[in-house]
Amino acid sequence: MRLKHKVAIVTGAGRGIGEGIALKLASEGATVACADVNVDDARTVAKACGGQSYAHELNVAEAGKCDAFVKSVFERLGSLDILVNNAGINRDAMLHKMSDQQWDEVLAVDLSGVFYITRAASRIMREATSGRIINISSASWMGNIGQANYAAAKAGVVGLTKTTSKELARYQVTANAICPGFIDTTMTRGLPGPIYEQQLAKIPLGRVGKPADVAAVVAFLASEEAGYVTGEVINVGGGYTL
Repeated sequence: MRLKHKVAIVTGAGRGIGEGIALKLASEGATVACADVNVDDARTVAKACGGQSYAHELNVAEAGKCDAFVKSVFERLGSLDILVNNAGINRDAMLHKMSDQQWDEVLAVDLSGVFYITRAASRIMREATSGRIINISSASWMGNIGQANYAAAKAGVVGLTKTTSKELARYQVTANAICPGFIDTTMTRGLPGPIYEQQLAKIPLGRVGKPADVAAVVAFLASEEAGYVTGEVINVGGGYTL
């Protein structure tokens, strides 16, 4: 119970990696505000988390709603100790075929959304002189065919994380980024067979990752044990990026 009495926000908590993270933090004792654009999914996860955990409908691309949500969590639960920016979308296309809409939608959720929530949470954590910010980037931040928008956004998350860590270190707030590799989610299960096998072949450990693999690292970074870890970019991909 490393996170007993802690309050956490997890965005994109309704399924996949976000669901795994929310459940893991709750199992360690945290109360989790589960935010997701699909509130029904978030309610299911919040119920599984138990205790005072609850769901909130949120599109992180809307700055004003992000501000209001973070404020409401603090007012309802009395603190904000952990922020996990996990919400994300993908709109894949080759660069020469990518539309303005595909570009804008991904940047709005995957990068601007991280900024909006982090900005609001940082104000609370600065005053408390404590906090953990964990951003879910991706192995794709180093570039990936057909993902110019997604890769740019996830690279932006890395830069935002490092800047956040430098600005908030004096307030004893840490900020780190996790880059999952090929993880078993609804999205990856929907890939055509040949592409799925191609991605699997890139993993030295020989298996697809699980949301729990990512969640375990999140729980460590959220704990007091990680109090001297900040500004780091941690790959969780079974050697995918080697």
